[in-house]
Amino acid sequence: MIRYFKNYLVIFLGVIGAFLFSNCSAPKQVETPVELLSAERLINKLEANRRKIRSFEGTGTIGVKTPSFNNEASFKIVVVKPDSIQLSIYGPFGIDLAQILVTKNSFSFYEALHNTAYVGKLNNDILKEIFKIDLPLTELIDAFTGAANFSTRLYKEPDFFAIAQDKYLLTYVDSANTTITRYTVDVKDLSVISSKVEDFSDKVLMQSEYSSFIIPETVPLPQHIIVKQEKVKQYLDIYYSSINTNKKNIKIDFSIPKDADIIKW
Repeated sequence: MIRYFKNYLVIFLGVIGAFLFSNCSAPKQVETPVELLSAERLINKLEANRRKIRSFEGTGTIGVKTPSFNNEASFKIVVVKPDSIQLSIYGPFGIDLAQILVTKNSFSFYEALHNTAYVGKLNNDILKEIFKIDLPLTELIDAFTGAANFSTRLYKEPDFFAIAQDKYLLTYVDSANTTITRYTVDVKDLSVISSKVEDFSDKVLMQSEYSSFIIPETVPLPQHIIVKQEKVKQYLDIYYSSINTNKKNIKIDFSIPKDADIIKW
């Protein structure tokens, strides 16, 4: 009995010793300090990140809700900057419902169920009719790629700039349009978490929220994007299950079947 107790004691002490040794000898993980940026450097970096994405391909689900429309579908989008979008909409079991091609000056909309294509010159009314949300082409591209455009703010200091815990807070006041735009940016990876446009009475006109970021090529990209236009009650909800950027095989590949009916708008 004493022998078994001694053996048990040896094993027990060995385990304790190994545990203490591993705790004492394991190196401590030290977080690398994050460089805090001035407002000017922050805006330059954010805009540089946006411009790094020259082409974009994503698949997932898209939901659009307006006073006259409410639907959700699977989709694939290809964006080739500066001004081309190809959007494919799928039904149950991956059935091809529609193909849309939008460029700076023209559009093509192919409806597979009726084998009918609509083609014509592009304008904002056509964009609104196709995408069911009132955004010009450049803002539509930014919405689908989860980008905030700071190109007009590169040489303008924000009216308010602060660092709150792990977030940059930026505010721009536009007296000409009587609007206030606020941005929230993550300090660590410079992901834009939200943007909000208000009027001078603090009424929200438009709000964008970004989450579930991935970081290909050092640029944080959101997998979940919500765009709300409160004034006109229009909501866009995008979730990407896959994203690719700046690949050689990302290109516009749109064609209308030869037997399709073509209607010019």
